[in-house]
Amino acid sequence: MSSEQNEPIPHAAVVYQPFKTDVDALRIAVSIAETDAGWGPTQWYETAKEDAGTSAAQRAINEGAAVVLGAGGDGTIRALAEGMRGTGVPLTIVPQGTGNLLARNLGAPLDDIQNVVRAAFQGADRPIDLGVLNIVRPDESEEEHVFLVLAGMGLDARTISVTNPKLKKKVGWLAYVSAGLRTMVKEKPLEVHYSLDQGAVKSLRVFTVMIGNCGLLPGGVHLIPDAKLDDGLLDVIVLKPLGPFSWLSIWRKIGLENGVLSKSRFGRRFIDLGRGRRAVTYSLARKYALSVPHPEPVQLDGDDFGLAVQVSGSVDPRSLVLRVDPEWVPEG
Repeated sequence: MSSEQNEPIPHAAVVYQPFKTDVDALRIAVSIAETDAGWGPTQWYETAKEDAGTSAAQRAINEGAAVVLGAGGDGTIRALAEGMRGTGVPLTIVPQGTGNLLARNLGAPLDDIQNVVRAAFQGADRPIDLGVLNIVRPDESEEEHVFLVLAGMGLDARTISVTNPKLKKKVGWLAYVSAGLRTMVKEKPLEVHYSLDQGAVKSLRVFTVMIGNCGLLPGGVHLIPDAKLDDGLLDVIVLKPLGPFSWLSIWRKIGLENGVLSKSRFGRRFIDLGRGRRAVTYSLARKYALSVPHPEPVQLDGDDFGLAVQVSGSVDPRSLVLRVDPEWVPEG
């Protein structure tokens, strides 16, 4: 008997958010892909209201899954990453949510379920970093969570905390724009104390502070154009108030400079002419700490994580393995 005959037949696992996933289409695509690959029957796990997928991912790995397909939105994928961190078992994202931010940054097709499922069985492994956030609550209790795209405190977190879930379901990520405009008009800047890489503590008035692992948003908006998923660093972006026209400066930087203008020689020259005081600043760090005088909302990968008085954390380099199609290219 050959050694190949003695090897166990691998199987995949699907962890899916039942209210967001097209389960019928996914089952068909998985059945075709597993047959083509010669794998055993795929195991299926639903997420629960009280657990967005962390426990299901851990169970799938404990029961021998060779790869996990995560079907849902950014919150589901973040929860799966929390359960799969450091295991070495690859995760393939089946985007079924509102923003699908990590999928966009990977270049995964958002409307081709067969393509992403095929990648789980025949793709290539890509280790990426995870952001780690320790949250200190107003009652001094602490929680630790991971994030894959963005964590933030300030306007972004306030916006997410007031976004209407029904509107989000109806119009998708544009619901954040509606909430952001309302928040922008009525909210005052935030007083923060922060430090990077255990350096000196600094005080700053900000609209928001975000910690990014990747920076492409819906619509091809490059919030953090130089962010890399596997460089062992996190990008810290600060939006600062510089007067009554701050939001014009912020829009100019994120909407124009990071996108349209940076792609041409003339555009880059225009950017150089406008340098000076900036409403948007970027830094790189492996560790970070941020505190506020009053409780503020915190967001991770677009989900509201409640109130905090302090957050701190670090990057966990290449601690999550993704399985992707090497031919995927991010938009923009």
